Amino acid sequence: MQPVIEALGALERRVDLSVSAPDIEREVTTRLNKIARDATLPGFRKGKVPLRMIAASYGAQVHAEVLNAKVAAAFDAAVAASKLRLAGSPRVEAKAGSSDAELAFSATFEVMPEVAVADLSTTEVRKATCPVGDAEVDRTLEIMRRQRASFRAREGGAHEGDRVVADFVGTIDGVAFEGGKAENFSFVVGQGRMLPDFEAGLRGAAAGETKSFPVTFPADYHGRDVAGKTAQFEATVRSVEEPVLPALDEEFARSLGIADGSLVRMRAEVKANLEREVAARLKARTKDSVMGALLGAATFELPRGLVENEKQELARSLRARSAPAPQAGATEEPLPPALVEAVAPQAERRVRLGLLVAELVRSEKLQARQDQVRKAIEEVAQSYEKPAEVIQWYLGNRERLSEVESMVTEDNVVAWVLAHARAVEAPVAFDELMGHA
Repeated sequence: MQPVIEALGALERRVDLSVSAPDIEREVTTRLNKIARDATLPGFRKGKVPLRMIAASYGAQVHAEVLNAKVAAAFDAAVAASKLRLAGSPRVEAKAGSSDAELAFSATFEVMPEVAVADLSTTEVRKATCPVGDAEVDRTLEIMRRQRASFRAREGGAHEGDRVVADFVGTIDGVAFEGGKAENFSFVVGQGRMLPDFEAGLRGAAAGETKSFPVTFPADYHGRDVAGKTAQFEATVRSVEEPVLPALDEEFARSLGIADGSLVRMRAEVKANLEREVAARLKARTKDSVMGALLGAATFELPRGLVENEKQELARSLRARSAPAPQAGATEEPLPPALVEAVAPQAERRVRLGLLVAELVRSEKLQARQDQVRKAIEEVAQSYEKPAEVIQWYLGNRERLSEVESMVTEDNVVAWVLAHARAVEAPVAFDELMGHA
């Protein structure tokens, strides 16, 4: 008789299962006999170990393996007969009422929700745009010159772009803290490497001058001992140096890899690279708008198991970035409940988007085509010195190829949404797009 699947909620289901106890015992005996043919124990030749000793050593493990396999097969048959799509693994529990002939279990599980994308024709999607012309090339070359600047000592107080070399010590409630002291420490004012309060404290200071100033650490500062606290710093400036930018000449062009030093060729290559970078950033912005539109176009229940798994993964990733890696063989510390709950909105968003995108790919046949994947790889390869080798590097590895296929599939989803929604151009300032603002 076909097991009856009971609905416990919008997505939660339960089914009662039974497996034959004699079938399990026969399978266990068969497996133990197979193990006995190759087993060796002290005092016995290979294949001559008594079956009772084999059962004592391996019986419990083999019985658990056979039982799990039988229950899994019964569960799979029940789900397949009902044509359900599972969301995660079932929770199987033994039931009262087992007998010598039948072992009873219940399996609680979740099914995938029905996902349907609403009509997008009135939904606005912002397609980011940003032209790349001579002004943008000039701005990029100026930044590249600053990145290659040399420094020379000068008189007067430090201001934007100057390099400051200083000795400093910081204290909290009069006590020095780890990482709060340095000698001959250098940084460029306005570069963002130091906390804003620290830069402000030394802005305008000249060589030989000593300054005392407070610095408030952000609540999410990586140093947990000082996060959210205010320290008092005392710093003595050793030197103030002003930047000297390299001339925009043939030597500069050669430093960028232009063998003949041609300024025309240098600008052309900078523009080509800039166009690729701008296109990638615009694509990411447009994708964000598209995914936001999708989220607003469908409402459905989320499988709790999928969300919980995503929360755990996100929390584990966050902890790995902020804490030292555990020593080899060490037991992983449990994740703090507060951290897991903090990532809940992001986890729910990712699960919902994943289900939406998967449904669109399935229903609209948006899977990456072979020619699209090849074109994407060729476009990436063009930014390398030996494109043919890069292409083979991708094509020769299934994992790398899968990454490109996933990227192309997402591009197909974005293109589909743009074609079915109300796409409007959204100009983005160059400096904002490139993070220079």
